[in-house]
Amino acid sequence: MIAENGRDVMVAMRDGIRLATDIYLPEAALRGERVPVLLERTPYDKRGTNHGDRTLIDPMPVSKPEIAAQFVAAGYAYVLQDCRGRFASEGSFTKYLNEAEDGYDTLAWLVDQPWCNGRIGTLGLSYCAHVQAALAGLDPPGLAAMFLDCGGFSSAYHNGIRQGGAFELKQLTWAYSQAIEAGDGDAERHAAIAAENIGQWVRVMPWRRGHSPVSAAPEYEDYVVEQWEHDRFSPFWQQRGIYWRGSYAETADVPMVHLSGWYDPYSITAIENFTALSALKKGPVKLVLGPWTHGQRSVSFAGDVDFGAEAPLDGNLAGNYVALRRDWFDRHLKGLDAPEHLAAPVRLFVMGGGSGRRDAAGRLDHGGRWRDETAWPLPSTVPTTFHLHPGGQLAAEPAEPGILSYDFDPADPVPTIGGAVTSGAPVMAAGAYDQRETAGLFGARHPGRALSERPDILVFETEPLAQDIELTGQVVARLFVSSSCVDTDFTIKLIDVYPPSTDYPDGFAMNLAHGILRARFRHSFEQPEPMTPGSVQRIEISAFPTSNLFVAGHRIRVEISSSNFPHFDINQNVDWRVPGAEPQVARNSVHLGAATPSRLILPVIPPGR
Repeated sequence: MIAENGRDVMVAMRDGIRLATDIYLPEAALRGERVPVLLERTPYDKRGTNHGDRTLIDPMPVSKPEIAAQFVAAGYAYVLQDCRGRFASEGSFTKYLNEAEDGYDTLAWLVDQPWCNGRIGTLGLSYCAHVQAALAGLDPPGLAAMFLDCGGFSSAYHNGIRQGGAFELKQLTWAYSQAIEAGDGDAERHAAIAAENIGQWVRVMPWRRGHSPVSAAPEYEDYVVEQWEHDRFSPFWQQRGIYWRGSYAETADVPMVHLSGWYDPYSITAIENFTALSALKKGPVKLVLGPWTHGQRSVSFAGDVDFGAEAPLDGNLAGNYVALRRDWFDRHLKGLDAPEHLAAPVRLFVMGGGSGRRDAAGRLDHGGRWRDETAWPLPSTVPTTFHLHPGGQLAAEPAEPGILSYDFDPADPVPTIGGAVTSGAPVMAAGAYDQRETAGLFGARHPGRALSERPDILVFETEPLAQDIELTGQVVARLFVSSSCVDTDFTIKLIDVYPPSTDYPDGFAMNLAHGILRARFRHSFEQPEPMTPGSVQRIEISAFPTSNLFVAGHRIRVEISSSNFPHFDINQNVDWRVPGAEPQVARNSVHLGAATPSRLILPVIPPGR
């Protein structure tokens, strides 16, 4: 039940700003006993509903107060707080950058409450995981366990706001949607923002203050423009809240779970945090990676692909998501002998091995299974080189010399079809899809056309596999490239190519992972350098992590191009140091052969491991 006077308790921060806090207390606390506390800090309305808070049995999401009630029934005080400048809290909202101190001050307040026994756990999805990472780096009083779901920036510049130097446009679409739903009661402002055409704005560069889709909400516009303006890895990106790497050593040594999905943009963050903190702390520190999009841990599919009955968290890792977290906190806050759902350091889902048929819901049955591991990268990984050949082959044998070129026109970028995306509505969606344009796809110009048929995409693939091959880890492309321009982008995409079948007469090209590099950052993210037109340069692109079983008869494919829009902003192929330079069409080339051995390094897992 909720405590008397427990709604919108205004908790003062160190600068005097007060944050609205709802407190839900169990019967024991109401009787005067001290109990463990769970804290969730959110920018999404502490009484709202998150799309992922559902179960496999009941697809209807439940509200945050309803989830609080489930934990209260298990003997916890549950505290929900609106982040600064959001909903009922005071102050101005600046995305990410106030959360460390505000989180610390909130825990300091909690440990002084008569119903708190001094042991506090934090939990939450996405932004609600970012805020956990921010406060943990300050080693706040009372923090005793954490459960981070799809978030907790290891380095937002390298993953989450930017990737390979390119800007993730989900930051703009998030600002657009959240400014409309800010809960500030300003209906006129919300209407002005909602009237903007976000599909047109994602194509506009540069944004300027007063010239963006969120100009009516200057506090949102400020941080989006600021993130976009800081294109190099500068001290701006090393602030608390967006750079956990900088405070790993000072981070509280508490049990923590880092959970994400192969089609979630925070899988790299989860892995980096796990690998660093498990080496530094007693923990225990756990890593969970499922076949999920952002927050969708209780379904078996991602996009147009189904991963089978083992895919949902529910019934496989624990009874459901609440049970998984409750048992984690029961063990590490209460010291109970609760079920140990995460006994191994790493629990991951290997996609693949399904029937390949179209299921009743119209999705590809790709299948998969869970597996326990001791570390990341997997100790059994065999990094294996596959060379790019002039004829489009992807093979272990070295390639003959050759140059493959294409024209990249910023006015006609390659459309994003799924992948590790979040907050992209209404212009992009996450997950696994056949890499073919459809009528409803944002940016599609030729519905029905496979992306591999575009003239600005280079395709390299193996022969049909004679036996199954598992890849688990990050695919790395080491390419020798040149361009007619002083700057451009290069992208990679790893694909599991199904052969034609009765259900899929044209086959099915299933996206697994992608990566991007802005060429001016090829040597350093701190000091960008222009390319010399026509000069051959060595670059390296790392894809998002994945785990997939390519079954016999399938092909491993990589597609190379120069855009993935609107996931990333479009490089105009011009000198970024020249304001107002007109966009250029870039003639981009990949160089092959012994002297320029463009290749992939694939994380092969030996059979029977």
